[in-house]
Amino acid sequence: MKHIIIGTAGHVDHGKTALVKALTGVDTDRLAEEKRRGLTIELGFARLDFPDGSYAGMVDVPGHEKFIKNMLAGAGGIDLAMLVIAADEGFMPQTVEHLSILSLLGVRGGAVVLTKCDLADAETLVLARGEIASRTAGTFLEGAPVVETSAATGEGIEELRETLHELLRQTPEKSVRLPFRLPIDRVFSVDGFGTVVTGTLIEGALRLGDETELLPSGKRARVRSLQIHGQSVVCAYAGQRAAVNLAGIGKAEVSRGETLARPDSVRLSHLLDVRLSCLRESARSIENGSRVHFCHGTAVQLAKVVLLERDALAPGESAYAQLRFTEEVAAKCGDRFVVRFYSPLETIGGGIVLDDAPARHKRNDAAVLASLAVRENGSGAARVLQALADFDTALPTAAQLAARLGAEEERLAQEIAALLARGEAAEPLSGRYAASSALDALWARCEALLTGYHAKNPLHAGIRASELRQKLLHTAEPARADALLTLFVREGKLRCTAGRYALADFTVRYTKRQAALRTELLETYRAMGLRPERTERVLARFAARDRTEAERVLESLLTDGALVRLAPQTYLSGAVYAQVCETARAHFADHDTLTLAHFRDLLATSRDQALLLLECLDRSGLTRREGEVRRAGGALYQ
Repeated sequence: MKHIIIGTAGHVDHGKTALVKALTGVDTDRLAEEKRRGLTIELGFARLDFPDGSYAGMVDVPGHEKFIKNMLAGAGGIDLAMLVIAADEGFMPQTVEHLSILSLLGVRGGAVVLTKCDLADAETLVLARGEIASRTAGTFLEGAPVVETSAATGEGIEELRETLHELLRQTPEKSVRLPFRLPIDRVFSVDGFGTVVTGTLIEGALRLGDETELLPSGKRARVRSLQIHGQSVVCAYAGQRAAVNLAGIGKAEVSRGETLARPDSVRLSHLLDVRLSCLRESARSIENGSRVHFCHGTAVQLAKVVLLERDALAPGESAYAQLRFTEEVAAKCGDRFVVRFYSPLETIGGGIVLDDAPARHKRNDAAVLASLAVRENGSGAARVLQALADFDTALPTAAQLAARLGAEEERLAQEIAALLARGEAAEPLSGRYAASSALDALWARCEALLTGYHAKNPLHAGIRASELRQKLLHTAEPARADALLTLFVREGKLRCTAGRYALADFTVRYTKRQAALRTELLETYRAMGLRPERTERVLARFAARDRTEAERVLESLLTDGALVRLAPQTYLSGAVYAQVCETARAHFADHDTLTLAHFRDLLATSRDQALLLLECLDRSGLTRREGEVRRAGGALYQ
């Protein structure tokens, strides 16, 4: 069943609440003060049933200018609007403001409802329709159905119900595949149950038992029970109004204006990049540096406007801007918002969030403006590529990209595949991606680092992997860092030998004397077999004039794997070590464990020497120690 929210809009005393009651039988004015004053103050809610068994949620909003803040809290979840206009009064100030707000919030469908038609003659109704046509021109209600009604006589109520039913069938649903998000418009407690919050679920599906996060406070709570229009359910879907009973949190810890969301699905930020528009009807311009009230969901926060490409926005104009907040804001890319002048409170504009956690920008930066243009108008693949570039080398998953873009993960698969096929993106780890531009920038840093290293260490076969990770990717976890470096190896840019990385075209160049010393050292260690002497004794074999060069060549042999370090100042021939590894592999082909004594016998060496060799195998991952025995390590068969 389709889940849609229909909201009222219009000037005070034009009959919105009476119209909702005529349609649903529910008087949405529930407060004593509302009854006494005959004036809607808070949001009201009802269920509108249709003959085929389908239904829509209804939100009745206050029409008085003093309660625009409450109207905004209800308007954010509206799918279809009923712009209510009294036939005997026509368009009034809040009629215009409400229509502007709905347009800014991205409402795309609805109907215009003429109320109190029993108080207007035929000529007045004709004039009213003419005014509606001119006033809605260029808005989302241009050409929308106009229904004449009277709540007092029942005139037009069934026609309006049919019109709304047809509009419901034409209206696309909100996505239930995105992580759930519910801006809170009411908080109360129920004896025996505890804290209850209500709101319109604008994304996703919320289920009984789900863990939730309150934003921006970050407090966690569990869904104890759920109700839709007073009926208990196990799941609420986007497009439904829900009452959520939260376990593990007190009423005083929750407030209207917060958002209930899936944990870690919404980023908090003090900055938002936006497309900001100034209303055509606004009596004021929006100037760079202006302070405004930022109305988003059910929240209202103060923000400073930084116009990124001009000094002021005149009525009817729009531009890229950065909104800067003193407190964290919980918004997502694609969210709509309204801004009101700081003082006096007047609705002056609004827009759409393009980046929900940007860096602080300088004004008139061409690169920033180009990036925002892609975010706003780029193709699906271009927007994915932009998001990938923003992640740099963090290697996001498709789910993380979807969260950043406010899109469904399944819909990104085609765009990601296209980017991979064109070489504009890569997949260094399975299911984790990077923009080629980010990889190119990383490679430029890597190449510069290694060029410097090779210049300082010409006899080293390369830099240790741990050292390269620390210098190049110090914030990355080892698996991600290794995946990025391995990608460069696959691309033929890097070479990895014996745990050291070098530029692919780098080679150690020995002088004739160094080459001779290298040969002599290799033969010396090969001849010593499994019982190598300490380094000092090996170097003592060389004349004083050759000792310094021999030390440099010895270090070079360690870097290229020709020698293996068994212990400080004790090295083993790489060829001999390879034979030791083969012995271990042969043993584990038929046995699950290996003891020190058996390894000693296999190698026909001393216990101490066998222990040094086993510890070296442990460090290399070829074996792993479990108590008094060894088992085959993962690296043994690589």
